[in-house]
Formats: sequence, C-alpha cells, structure tokens
Amino acid sequence: MAAITAAMVKELRDKTDAGMMDCKKALTETNGDMEAAVEYLRKSGMAKAEKRADKATKEGKIYAAVDGNKAVMIEVLCETDFVAKNEKFYDYVKEAAARVLAGTSGEGDITEQAQAIENEKLAELFVKFGEKMVLRRALRYEAPAVGTYMHGEGRIGIMIEAEGCEDPALLKDICMHIAAFSPAYIVPSDIPAEAVAKEKEIAAAQIQGKPANMVEKIVGGKINKWYSEVCLMQQPWIHDDKTCLAKLAPKLVVKKFVRWTVGQEL
Repeated sequence: MAAITAAMVKELRDKTDAGMMDCKKALTETNGDMEAAVEYLRKSGMAKAEKRADKATKEGKIYAAVDGNKAVMIEVLCETDFVAKNEKFYDYVKEAAARVLAGTSGEGDITEQAQAIENEKLAELFVKFGEKMVLRRALRYEAPAVGTYMHGEGRIGIMIEAEGCEDPALLKDICMHIAAFSPAYIVPSDIPAEAVAKEKEIAAAQIQGKPANMVEKIVGGKINKWYSEVCLMQQPWIHDDKTCLAKLAPKLVVKKFVRWTVGQEL
C-alpha cells in the first residue's frame, strides 16, 4: 500500500475541488494512483447524485451563449441559494452553455442533447459542492439575428430571434425590455381570437348603460390599450415611454422570444 501524503491529497483537491477526506479516501482506495483517484471521485459523485434524486432543485442559474447568428440558452438547477451564488457554479453554467452551443445544431428544444453533453460534468460538480444539480432545459435559436440578455445574475434569461435588425445594441435593448415588461405576445395578430373576445366582453361589461353608438368606440379604445400592455411591439418602449418598438424599428420583425426565470413552472 502506497503512503498517502498531504501533498498528494492537496494535488487531488486542486484537480477536483473535492473535500479533503473524500480525496484521502479516493487515494487510499486507488493505492495512490492520481488518475484513478480522479476517476474514483467522479464515479462516486455520480452514485451519490443518483441517491439524491428526490432532492428538490429550485435554485440555479440561466445563461446564454451566442456565436454570430446562433444562440443557446440553458438553465442549470441546484438545491440551495448558497451554491447558486457560488462563482464557480456560475462559471460552470457559462462554460456549459458554450459547450452546448458548439455541440448542437438546428432550432428549438435541445434539452436531451444538452443533458447528454453535460451530465457527466454535473456529476463532477456534485463532488465539489455535495448537491444534486440538473440541466433542466436548453433552447437553441439560429436566425438572421439573435439576441440575449441575462438579468439578476442569471435569475432571468431572455433570448430572441429576429429579422430586419443589424444592430446588436438594439437586440440587447429589446431583451432588456422583455425582462422588464414581460410581454405575453409579439403583435396583436398573435393573440388567440378567444382571448380578444374575452377582453372585449370584459370591456363592454365595464361600460354598461352607455349609448350603443359609443360602446364600440370605447371598447375599441380599451382593446388598443390592452394591446399596448401585452404585446412587445406595442408596449411603451423601455427607454422612451412616448414611443414603442413598432414605431422605433418599423422594419424589425421579432420572430419569437423566450423569457425564463429560475425554477419557473414549465
């Protein structure tokens, strides 16, 4: 049996960030073989993480990686706010987003692909932090123009896909606007007919007793005001509430967007 020295334990800790006792045990079990000890810790981390399958993961970070006209946004959850605020955890999420972007293609939900890329590294993180971690979701956009914005140190993530915009600063501003005002739709034509009918019904009920020739005009005004509350292109602009995105960038077409918050119901 090889002698396990303090220097060997320190070297393994530097390589893995695992606890001192875990490092000593790994070296003991592998007779001082450093590479085998690293593998031992990784396998141990995966086994322990599986045993914590029932643990709630409601904290975490969201991050997006961008490469030209391609972008990926991921959400990685952990058990506690303490780990979520750890700089090394956030660094991992950023690095994972870049790996997922480089390792995938196409458009849409790529959660399964992202998990296949990152699950082993998440098990390694368990060794460092002792908490279950999951890559909960991943989305990929590829379009003439993409924009992203992370708010609240990764608590909120925005990603948009657009056409008719070559200004990265405007794309970021649009994402900031979405983070602040959380629009439900892009333009009025996106709203389901039944939702519009319901709003008209509510508006008409609010003005009972008015002359018939006034009702249609008042209801129309109320619906237009509602559009300005729920539609991205009609909302008062984040930097100037006297205008809106439709007026500010008439050639812009926002094809789609997502606004994620950590741990939100899917």
